[in-house]
Amino acid sequence: MPTIAYFANQFPSLVEPYVVDEIEELRKHGVNVIPCSARQIAISGGTLDAIAAETLYLQPLRFGLMLHAAVLCLAKFPLLKDLYLRILFQGREPLSRRLRAILHTWLGVYYALLLEGKSVEHIHVHHGYFGSWIAMVAARGLGITFSMTLHGSDVLLHAAYLDTKLKNCSFCVTVSEFNRRHLLEQYPEVSLRKIVVHHLGVDPGKDSPAALRLTRTDTRFLIVSVGRLHPVKDHAFLVRACHTLKSRRIPFDCVIAGEGPERRRLERLIRDCDLEREVHLLGHLSSFELSHLYARSDVVVLTSHSEGIPLVLMEAMLRGKPVLAPSITGIPELVLDGETGFLYHAGSQEDFVAHVELIFHSLSALGPLCRAARQHVLEHFYRGKNLAAFCDFLLVQLHPARESQPHENPLLQ
Repeated sequence: MPTIAYFANQFPSLVEPYVVDEIEELRKHGVNVIPCSARQIAISGGTLDAIAAETLYLQPLRFGLMLHAAVLCLAKFPLLKDLYLRILFQGREPLSRRLRAILHTWLGVYYALLLEGKSVEHIHVHHGYFGSWIAMVAARGLGITFSMTLHGSDVLLHAAYLDTKLKNCSFCVTVSEFNRRHLLEQYPEVSLRKIVVHHLGVDPGKDSPAALRLTRTDTRFLIVSVGRLHPVKDHAFLVRACHTLKSRRIPFDCVIAGEGPERRRLERLIRDCDLEREVHLLGHLSSFELSHLYARSDVVVLTSHSEGIPLVLMEAMLRGKPVLAPSITGIPELVLDGETGFLYHAGSQEDFVAHVELIFHSLSALGPLCRAARQHVLEHFYRGKNLAAFCDFLLVQLHPARESQPHENPLLQ
Protein backbone atom coordinates (compact mmCIF):
# COMPACT_ATOMS: atom_id res chain seq x y z
CA MET A 1 0.00 0.00 0.00
CA PRO A 2 1.61 3.32 -1.06
CA THR A 3 2.02 6.13 1.47
CA ILE A 4 1.42 9.74 0.42
CA ALA A 5 1.83 12.92 2.45
CA TYR A 6 -1.04 15.32 1.60
CA PHE A 7 0.04 18.87 2.29
CA ALA A 8 -1.88 22.15 2.60
CA ASN A 9 -1.13 25.62 3.93
CA GLN A 10 -3.92 25.26 6.46
CA PHE A 11 -5.77 22.02 7.05
CA PRO A 12 -8.49 21.09 7.60
CA SER A 13 -10.33 24.13 6.28
CA LEU A 14 -14.09 24.66 6.18
CA VAL A 15 -13.77 26.52 2.87
CA GLU A 16 -11.68 23.78 1.20
CA PRO A 17 -13.72 20.58 1.67
CA TYR A 18 -12.26 19.07 -1.50
CA VAL A 19 -8.95 18.33 0.28
CA VAL A 20 -10.71 16.11 2.81
CA ASP A 21 -12.72 14.52 -0.02
CA GLU A 22 -9.56 13.63 -1.93
CA ILE A 23 -7.88 12.17 1.15
CA GLU A 24 -10.90 10.00 1.89
CA GLU A 25 -11.14 8.86 -1.74
CA LEU A 26 -7.44 7.94 -1.85
CA ARG A 27 -7.91 5.86 1.29
CA LYS A 28 -10.77 4.04 -0.43
CA HIS A 29 -8.27 3.26 -3.19
CA GLY A 30 -6.00 1.62 -0.61
CA VAL A 31 -3.56 4.52 -0.16
CA ASN A 32 -2.10 5.38 3.24
CA VAL A 33 -2.45 9.16 3.46
CA ILE A 34 -0.70 11.35 6.02
CA PRO A 35 -2.45 14.77 6.19
CA CYS A 36 0.08 17.59 6.66
CA SER A 37 -0.39 21.31 7.31
CA ALA A 38 1.84 24.33 7.73
CA ARG A 39 -0.70 26.06 9.94
CA GLN A 40 -2.97 24.76 12.66
CA ILE A 41 -6.44 26.20 13.25
CA ALA A 42 -9.10 25.54 15.85
CA ILE A 43 -11.76 23.19 14.47
CA SER A 44 -14.92 22.00 16.17
CA GLY A 45 -16.99 20.02 13.78
CA GLY A 46 -17.32 16.24 13.85
CA THR A 47 -15.34 14.62 11.04
CA LEU A 48 -13.00 17.62 10.80
CA ASP A 49 -12.01 17.12 14.44
CA ALA A 50 -11.05 13.53 13.66
CA ILE A 51 -8.89 14.36 10.66
CA ALA A 52 -7.31 17.33 12.45
CA ALA A 53 -6.22 14.96 15.23
CA GLU A 54 -4.23 12.84 12.76
CA THR A 55 -2.72 15.77 10.84
CA LEU A 56 1.03 16.35 11.04
CA TYR A 57 1.50 20.04 11.87
CA LEU A 58 4.61 22.18 11.87
CA GLN A 59 3.59 23.70 15.16
CA PRO A 60 4.47 23.47 17.92
CA LEU A 61 8.04 23.59 16.59
CA ARG A 62 10.46 21.20 18.26
CA PHE A 63 13.71 22.89 19.24
CA GLY A 64 15.91 19.89 18.55
CA LEU A 65 14.50 19.38 15.05
CA MET A 66 14.65 23.13 14.40
CA LEU A 67 18.36 23.15 15.15
CA HIS A 68 18.93 19.96 13.14
CA ALA A 69 17.09 21.47 10.14
CA ALA A 70 19.16 24.67 10.35
CA VAL A 71 22.40 22.67 10.35
CA LEU A 72 21.25 20.57 7.38
CA CYS A 73 20.31 23.70 5.40
CA LEU A 74 24.00 24.63 5.53
CA ALA A 75 25.60 21.17 5.48
CA LYS A 76 23.53 20.03 2.49
CA PHE A 77 24.07 23.19 0.46
CA PRO A 78 24.80 21.26 -2.78
CA LEU A 79 21.43 19.50 -2.49
CA LEU A 80 19.61 22.87 -2.22
CA LYS A 81 22.01 25.03 -4.23
CA ASP A 82 19.71 25.68 -7.21
CA LEU A 83 16.90 26.74 -4.85
CA TYR A 84 19.16 29.17 -2.99
CA LEU A 85 20.37 30.64 -6.29
CA ARG A 86 16.76 31.08 -7.48
CA ILE A 87 15.76 32.75 -4.22
CA LEU A 88 18.70 35.13 -3.97
CA PHE A 89 19.75 36.03 -7.50
CA GLN A 90 16.99 35.28 -10.00
CA GLY A 91 13.48 36.55 -10.63
CA ARG A 92 11.92 39.84 -9.56
CA GLU A 93 10.58 39.01 -6.11
CA PRO A 94 11.00 41.73 -3.46
CA LEU A 95 13.50 41.26 -0.63
CA SER A 96 10.76 40.39 1.88
CA ARG A 97 9.55 37.57 -0.35
CA ARG A 98 13.09 36.24 -0.79
CA LEU A 99 13.66 36.22 2.95
CA ARG A 100 10.43 34.31 3.48
CA ALA A 101 11.51 31.79 0.86
CA ILE A 102 14.72 31.18 2.83
CA LEU A 103 12.58 30.59 5.93
CA HIS A 104 10.29 28.24 3.99
CA THR A 105 13.32 26.29 2.77
CA TRP A 106 14.32 25.70 6.37
CA LEU A 107 10.73 24.66 7.17
CA GLY A 108 10.83 22.26 4.23
CA VAL A 109 13.92 20.57 5.66
CA TYR A 110 12.20 20.54 9.06
CA TYR A 111 9.16 18.82 7.52
CA ALA A 112 11.41 16.25 5.86
CA LEU A 113 12.72 15.38 9.31
CA LEU A 114 9.15 15.09 10.64
CA LEU A 115 8.27 12.67 7.82
CA GLU A 116 11.47 10.63 8.09
CA GLY A 117 10.72 7.01 8.92
CA LYS A 118 7.07 7.17 7.81
CA SER A 119 7.78 5.46 4.44
CA VAL A 120 6.35 8.38 2.45
CA GLU A 121 6.73 7.81 -1.30
CA HIS A 122 5.22 11.04 -2.63
CA ILE A 123 4.01 14.45 -1.44
CA HIS A 124 0.97 16.09 -3.00
CA VAL A 125 0.26 19.69 -2.08
CA HIS A 126 -2.91 21.73 -2.53
CA HIS A 127 -2.45 25.30 -3.81
CA GLY A 128 0.73 26.95 -5.01
CA TYR A 129 1.19 29.21 -1.98
CA PHE A 130 4.10 29.00 0.47
CA GLY A 131 3.14 25.48 1.51
CA SER A 132 4.07 24.22 -1.95
CA TRP A 133 7.66 25.46 -1.49
CA ILE A 134 7.84 23.70 1.88
CA ALA A 135 6.50 20.50 0.30
CA MET A 136 8.93 20.76 -2.62
CA VAL A 137 11.92 21.10 -0.29
CA ALA A 138 10.68 18.28 1.95
CA ALA A 139 10.30 15.98 -1.06
CA ARG A 140 13.81 16.76 -2.22
CA GLY A 141 15.16 16.14 1.27
CA LEU A 142 13.43 12.74 1.35
CA GLY A 143 14.49 11.83 -2.18
CA ILE A 144 10.90 11.44 -3.38
CA THR A 145 8.59 13.14 -5.88
CA PHE A 146 6.03 15.86 -5.27
CA SER A 147 3.04 17.24 -7.17
CA MET A 148 0.63 20.16 -6.89
CA THR A 149 -2.98 21.07 -7.42
CA LEU A 150 -3.36 24.70 -8.52
CA HIS A 151 -6.69 26.52 -8.25
CA GLY A 152 -7.08 30.24 -8.96
CA SER A 153 -5.35 32.96 -6.97
CA ASP A 154 -2.26 30.78 -6.58
CA VAL A 155 -1.93 30.87 -10.38
CA LEU A 156 -2.95 34.47 -11.14
CA LEU A 157 -2.35 36.61 -8.05
CA HIS A 158 0.20 34.87 -5.83
CA ALA A 159 2.48 32.97 -8.19
CA ALA A 160 5.80 33.61 -6.41
CA TYR A 161 8.44 31.06 -7.45
CA LEU A 162 5.85 29.13 -9.43
CA ASP A 163 8.41 28.64 -12.21
CA THR A 164 10.65 26.68 -9.82
CA LYS A 165 7.76 24.68 -8.38
CA LEU A 166 6.58 23.68 -11.86
CA LYS A 167 10.12 22.73 -12.86
CA ASN A 168 10.58 20.47 -9.84
CA CYS A 169 7.14 18.84 -9.55
CA SER A 170 6.56 15.49 -11.22
CA PHE A 171 3.14 16.67 -12.39
CA CYS A 172 0.68 19.51 -11.79
CA VAL A 173 -3.09 19.21 -11.60
CA THR A 174 -5.23 22.28 -12.14
CA VAL A 175 -8.98 22.82 -11.98
CA SER A 176 -9.71 24.51 -15.32
CA GLU A 177 -8.63 24.61 -18.93
CA PHE A 178 -8.12 28.35 -18.49
CA ASN A 179 -5.49 27.71 -15.83
CA ARG A 180 -3.73 25.14 -17.99
CA ARG A 181 -3.53 27.50 -20.95
CA HIS A 182 -2.30 30.30 -18.72
CA LEU A 183 0.43 28.15 -17.16
CA LEU A 184 1.66 26.92 -20.52
CA GLU A 185 1.73 30.48 -21.88
CA GLN A 186 3.52 31.95 -18.87
CA TYR A 187 5.93 29.04 -18.40
CA PRO A 188 6.65 27.74 -21.93
CA GLU A 189 9.56 25.62 -20.67
CA VAL A 190 7.06 23.35 -18.85
CA SER A 191 6.10 20.17 -20.70
CA LEU A 192 2.54 19.97 -22.04
CA ARG A 193 2.18 16.57 -20.40
CA LYS A 194 3.10 17.84 -16.96
CA ILE A 195 -0.05 19.97 -16.51
CA VAL A 196 -3.42 18.20 -16.51
CA VAL A 197 -6.97 19.34 -15.79
CA HIS A 198 -9.19 17.63 -13.24
CA HIS A 199 -12.39 19.43 -12.32
CA LEU A 200 -13.65 19.63 -8.78
CA GLY A 201 -17.25 18.67 -8.24
CA VAL A 202 -20.30 18.57 -6.01
CA ASP A 203 -22.50 15.74 -4.84
CA PRO A 204 -26.23 15.94 -5.62
CA GLY A 205 -27.13 13.73 -2.65
CA LYS A 206 -30.72 14.37 -1.64
CA ASP A 207 -30.67 18.04 -2.56
CA SER A 208 -32.69 17.89 -5.75
CA PRO A 209 -34.55 21.07 -6.73
CA ALA A 210 -37.88 19.44 -5.84
CA ALA A 211 -36.66 18.30 -2.42
CA LEU A 212 -35.47 21.78 -1.51
CA ARG A 213 -38.36 23.81 -2.87
CA LEU A 214 -39.60 25.92 0.02
CA THR A 215 -42.60 28.18 0.33
CA ARG A 216 -41.46 31.78 0.42
CA THR A 217 -43.25 33.97 2.91
CA ASP A 218 -42.25 37.18 1.17
CA THR A 219 -42.22 38.46 -2.39
CA ARG A 220 -38.93 40.33 -2.28
CA PHE A 221 -36.25 39.24 -4.72
CA LEU A 222 -33.55 37.34 -2.78
CA ILE A 223 -29.92 37.74 -3.87
CA VAL A 224 -27.50 35.27 -2.27
CA SER A 225 -23.71 35.41 -2.17
CA VAL A 226 -21.57 32.74 -0.50
CA GLY A 227 -17.86 33.16 0.19
CA ARG A 228 -15.32 34.18 2.80
CA LEU A 229 -15.22 37.89 3.53
CA HIS A 230 -11.87 38.52 1.85
CA PRO A 231 -10.79 41.29 -0.56
CA VAL A 232 -10.44 38.84 -3.46
CA LYS A 233 -14.17 38.04 -3.17
CA ASP A 234 -14.99 41.78 -3.51
CA HIS A 235 -18.26 41.81 -1.59
CA ALA A 236 -17.92 45.59 -1.51
CA PHE A 237 -18.73 45.53 -5.24
CA LEU A 238 -21.95 43.66 -4.42
CA VAL A 239 -22.92 46.11 -1.67
CA ARG A 240 -22.45 49.09 -4.00
CA ALA A 241 -24.48 47.33 -6.68
CA CYS A 242 -27.25 46.83 -4.11
CA HIS A 243 -27.20 50.58 -3.49
CA THR A 244 -27.90 51.08 -7.21
CA LEU A 245 -30.66 48.46 -7.19
CA LYS A 246 -32.31 50.22 -4.26
CA SER A 247 -32.18 53.55 -6.09
CA ARG A 248 -33.99 51.85 -8.99
CA ARG A 249 -36.71 50.64 -6.61
CA ILE A 250 -36.07 46.91 -7.06
CA PRO A 251 -37.66 45.15 -4.04
CA PHE A 252 -34.82 42.90 -2.93
CA ASP A 253 -32.94 41.41 -0.01
CA CYS A 254 -29.28 40.46 -0.26
CA VAL A 255 -27.62 37.99 2.11
CA ILE A 256 -23.91 37.19 2.25
CA ALA A 257 -22.88 33.91 3.88
CA GLY A 258 -19.29 33.71 5.03
CA GLU A 259 -16.82 35.06 7.54
CA GLY A 260 -13.48 36.81 7.26
CA PRO A 261 -11.32 39.90 7.74
CA GLU A 262 -13.53 42.16 5.60
CA ARG A 263 -16.53 42.01 7.95
CA ARG A 264 -16.04 45.37 9.67
CA ARG A 265 -15.32 47.17 6.41
CA LEU A 266 -18.45 45.68 4.86
CA GLU A 267 -20.56 46.58 7.89
CA ARG A 268 -19.43 50.21 7.57
CA LEU A 269 -20.13 50.23 3.84
CA ILE A 270 -23.62 48.80 4.39
CA ARG A 271 -24.34 51.60 6.91
CA ASP A 272 -22.88 54.28 4.63
CA CYS A 273 -25.05 53.08 1.75
CA ASP A 274 -28.15 52.99 3.99
CA LEU A 275 -28.67 49.29 3.27
CA GLU A 276 -29.15 47.89 6.80
CA ARG A 277 -32.63 46.64 5.86
CA GLU A 278 -31.60 45.13 2.53
CA VAL A 279 -28.11 43.62 3.00
CA HIS A 280 -27.27 41.13 5.75
CA LEU A 281 -24.02 39.38 6.70
CA LEU A 282 -24.92 35.91 7.93
CA GLY A 283 -21.49 34.67 8.99
CA HIS A 284 -20.41 31.08 8.43
CA LEU A 285 -23.24 28.64 7.66
CA SER A 286 -23.24 24.85 7.79
CA SER A 287 -23.83 22.86 4.61
CA PHE A 288 -27.38 22.14 5.82
CA GLU A 289 -28.05 25.85 6.35
CA LEU A 290 -26.55 26.67 2.96
CA SER A 291 -28.83 24.15 1.25
CA HIS A 292 -31.87 25.92 2.63
CA LEU A 293 -30.46 29.32 1.77
CA TYR A 294 -29.97 28.20 -1.84
CA ALA A 295 -33.53 26.91 -1.84
CA ARG A 296 -34.89 30.32 -0.83
CA SER A 297 -32.71 32.27 -3.28
CA ASP A 298 -33.84 33.84 -6.54
CA VAL A 299 -30.30 34.32 -7.84
CA VAL A 300 -26.84 33.33 -6.54
CA VAL A 301 -24.11 35.82 -7.41
CA LEU A 302 -20.33 35.90 -7.37
CA THR A 303 -18.23 39.08 -7.52
CA SER A 304 -14.67 37.78 -7.09
CA HIS A 305 -11.53 39.22 -8.67
CA SER A 306 -10.02 35.75 -9.10
CA GLU A 307 -11.36 32.19 -8.93
CA GLY A 308 -10.75 28.66 -10.08
CA ILE A 309 -14.14 27.14 -10.85
CA PRO A 310 -16.19 27.98 -7.74
CA LEU A 311 -18.00 25.23 -5.87
CA VAL A 312 -20.57 27.83 -4.81
CA LEU A 313 -21.79 28.21 -8.38
CA MET A 314 -21.90 24.43 -8.84
CA GLU A 315 -23.96 24.05 -5.66
CA ALA A 316 -26.47 26.69 -6.78
CA MET A 317 -26.77 25.33 -10.32
CA LEU A 318 -27.22 21.81 -8.99
CA ARG A 319 -30.19 23.11 -7.00
CA GLY A 320 -31.76 24.67 -10.07
CA LYS A 321 -30.96 28.29 -9.27
CA PRO A 322 -29.86 30.97 -11.75
CA VAL A 323 -26.33 32.24 -11.18
CA LEU A 324 -24.55 35.45 -12.11
CA ALA A 325 -20.75 35.61 -12.11
CA PRO A 326 -17.89 37.57 -13.70
CA SER A 327 -16.56 36.29 -17.01
CA ILE A 328 -13.10 35.49 -15.66
CA THR A 329 -10.67 32.56 -15.42
CA GLY A 330 -12.40 29.15 -15.53
CA ILE A 331 -15.91 30.36 -14.72
CA PRO A 332 -17.10 30.31 -18.38
CA GLU A 333 -16.31 26.57 -18.42
CA LEU A 334 -19.09 26.14 -15.86
CA VAL A 335 -21.41 29.06 -16.58
CA LEU A 336 -22.26 29.12 -20.27
CA ASP A 337 -23.67 32.61 -20.71
CA GLY A 338 -27.39 32.51 -21.42
CA GLU A 339 -27.41 28.68 -21.39
CA THR A 340 -26.53 27.55 -17.85
CA GLY A 341 -26.35 30.96 -16.14
CA PHE A 342 -25.27 34.54 -16.73
CA LEU A 343 -21.90 36.26 -17.01
CA TYR A 344 -21.16 39.95 -16.59
CA HIS A 345 -18.10 41.97 -17.58
CA ALA A 346 -15.71 41.80 -14.64
CA GLY A 347 -15.51 45.09 -12.77
CA SER A 348 -18.55 46.58 -14.52
CA GLN A 349 -21.15 47.44 -11.92
CA GLU A 350 -23.45 48.69 -14.64
CA ASP A 351 -23.38 45.32 -16.41
CA PHE A 352 -23.84 43.44 -13.12
CA VAL A 353 -26.90 45.52 -12.16
CA ALA A 354 -28.37 45.18 -15.65
CA HIS A 355 -28.11 41.39 -15.40
CA VAL A 356 -29.73 41.36 -11.94
CA GLU A 357 -32.62 43.43 -13.32
CA LEU A 358 -32.93 41.05 -16.29
CA ILE A 359 -33.12 38.03 -13.98
CA PHE A 360 -35.59 39.84 -11.71
CA HIS A 361 -37.97 40.59 -14.59
CA SER A 362 -37.65 37.18 -16.31
CA LEU A 363 -37.43 34.85 -13.32
CA SER A 364 -40.56 32.86 -14.24
CA ALA A 365 -39.13 32.09 -17.69
CA LEU A 366 -35.76 30.73 -16.50
CA GLY A 367 -36.88 27.15 -15.87
CA PRO A 368 -35.21 25.69 -19.00
CA LEU A 369 -31.93 27.50 -18.22
CA CYS A 370 -31.93 26.24 -14.64
CA ARG A 371 -32.58 22.67 -15.74
CA ALA A 372 -29.76 22.91 -18.28
CA ALA A 373 -27.47 24.23 -15.54
CA ARG A 374 -28.23 21.29 -13.28
CA GLN A 375 -27.61 18.83 -16.10
CA HIS A 376 -24.31 20.52 -16.98
CA VAL A 377 -23.08 20.13 -13.40
CA LEU A 378 -24.16 16.49 -13.24
CA GLU A 379 -22.34 15.69 -16.48
CA HIS A 380 -19.09 17.59 -15.93
CA PHE A 381 -18.78 18.49 -12.23
CA TYR A 382 -20.06 15.41 -10.40
CA ARG A 383 -17.87 14.94 -7.35
CA GLY A 384 -17.91 11.15 -7.13
CA LYS A 385 -16.85 10.63 -10.73
CA ASN A 386 -14.23 13.41 -10.70
CA LEU A 387 -12.72 12.28 -7.39
CA ALA A 388 -12.34 8.71 -8.63
CA ALA A 389 -10.73 9.93 -11.86
CA PHE A 390 -8.27 12.11 -9.94
CA CYS A 391 -7.23 9.29 -7.61
CA ASP A 392 -6.81 6.86 -10.51
CA PHE A 393 -4.63 9.42 -12.29
CA LEU A 394 -2.50 10.03 -9.20
CA LEU A 395 -1.87 6.33 -8.67
CA VAL A 396 -0.94 5.83 -12.32
CA GLN A 397 1.59 8.68 -12.04
CA LEU A 398 3.11 7.10 -8.93
CA HIS A 399 3.38 3.59 -10.38
CA PRO A 400 6.68 4.12 -12.26
CA ALA A 401 8.30 5.57 -9.13
CA ARG A 402 7.22 2.55 -7.06
CA GLU A 403 8.72 0.22 -9.63
CA SER A 404 12.13 1.89 -9.27
CA GLN A 405 14.68 1.19 -6.55
CA PRO A 406 13.77 2.28 -2.99
CA HIS A 407 14.78 5.90 -2.38
CA GLU A 408 17.37 7.05 0.11
CA ASN A 409 17.03 10.18 2.19
CA PRO A 410 19.60 12.67 0.80
CA LEU A 411 19.50 14.66 4.03
CA LEU A 412 20.95 11.76 6.00
CA GLN A 413 23.52 10.54 3.50
